[in-house]
Amino acid sequence: MLDKFIDLTKPFQKYVEYPKEYNPRVHGPYNPAQYYGKPDPLSEVKVGELGQWLGRRNFSLPAIRSALGRAMWRYRLKYIAPKKANAAFIFHFMFVTYTLNYFAYEYPVRKHHTWAIYH
Repeated sequence: MLDKFIDLTKPFQKYVEYPKEYNPRVHGPYNPAQYYGKPDPLSEVKVGELGQWLGRRNFSLPAIRSALGRAMWRYRLKYIAPKKANAAFIFHFMFVTYTLNYFAYEYPVRKHHTWAIYH
């Protein structure tokens, strides 16, 4: 009886729906790594039209979140879960781990070394 009055899934509905540009009849099976909006690649933009191209971009937080989600899915489908996997994901993980550890251990030593002119 309470389920008629309280719908706990409503706030999360926007995260589980398909993008509004997605049409299953046109695009086929849904691919979370693909952008379904109007294609407007940077490679076809002339230098004089760069300001207009940037003006057409959507820099809102949901759009940035969607772009990061698509990038994550592209990386996952290419390196983590392909049919014929290789060691690229392991090397990426090792490189990121090494880089973060390097900065974490070297920062206390180097934080007092600033660009200064001694004269």
